[in-house]
Amino acid sequence: MADSTSSDSLSLDIDSFSPSPQEHIIRTRHGSVSVAVYGDQDKPALITYPDLALNYVSCFQGLLFCPEAYYLLLHNFCIYHISPPGHELGAAAIDPDYPILSVDDLADQIAEVLNFFGLSAVMCMGVTAGAYILTLFAMKYRQRVLGLILVSPLCKEPSWSEWLYNKVMSNLLYFYGMCGVVKEILLKRYFSKEIRGGTQLPESDIVKACRRLLDERQSLNVWRFLEAINGRPDISEGLRKLHCRSLIFVGDMSPFHSEALHMTAKLDRRFSALVEVQACGSMVTEEQPHAMLIPMEYFLMGYGLYKPSKLSVSPRSPLSPSCISPELYSPESMGLKLKPIKTRISVDI
Repeated sequence: MADSTSSDSLSLDIDSFSPSPQEHIIRTRHGSVSVAVYGDQDKPALITYPDLALNYVSCFQGLLFCPEAYYLLLHNFCIYHISPPGHELGAAAIDPDYPILSVDDLADQIAEVLNFFGLSAVMCMGVTAGAYILTLFAMKYRQRVLGLILVSPLCKEPSWSEWLYNKVMSNLLYFYGMCGVVKEILLKRYFSKEIRGGTQLPESDIVKACRRLLDERQSLNVWRFLEAINGRPDISEGLRKLHCRSLIFVGDMSPFHSEALHMTAKLDRRFSALVEVQACGSMVTEEQPHAMLIPMEYFLMGYGLYKPSKLSVSPRSPLSPSCISPELYSPESMGLKLKPIKTRISVDI
């Protein structure tokens, strides 16, 4: 009987959400940007920003298709999926005469999006390049960010090897479009070798779906975002000044694994935690989204947010982060004993 009540309450909560996002094209000083809005706009805001060549469908759908994550996030937040310029579904090619935006321009665009919706302060979730943009946004607009959930984030300027790799991909995109070689480079960026398949292992459905979605991208729009990310500055030294709480996920097979460790070391230990996901590439949100659930739940509990277990009123007031007690970042609470999660923590004694 109790299980039935819980199930009914979750069904009622889900029914209150719009079944499809409200799409907005917002004009900013740096061009137009697409935002897909899910949920009740009276709730606290969670903004997302995807990795290179992706949008919310190809970067966050796996996480939101997990029922537990769906309940946790949409019970507590209205989600604003921000796409990099020209990365939204059905996007047209950006005018070639339009200047290429810098990472600072992209961070400033986010502030204008918040202004458009009348949002004062938000929770942020970003993947790799998107995580860099949101971190930079948090550094430039500290009062507007309540917390960061970052997946395989970047914070340093590109290494020589990454810069060269990106330049090769940039030239291919510019002259040949979203060709097979570019797609293979991107898939290696996103996913672990196990699910990309090979001579003895078939390519997973997740990778096949991502490959199809990459075919829909406007190659010169992707090229523009890549140029911005490949010209990014090192923001490591400014990370310690961030006082919003940060939860970082990284797959141990991600090409950006060492970057995530570096970023964690630079952040204030009192406000950050790192979760390493075993046998996973960069895009944890798609490859192993279940590994994010327990750490996110405990992270959000520090803000007085929770996963619904019975019929109750969803939060409608602005988030007011409280101090997360050290035991919430204990290995047990963060899922150390639950494979495939491996957790690194920093707790003041």
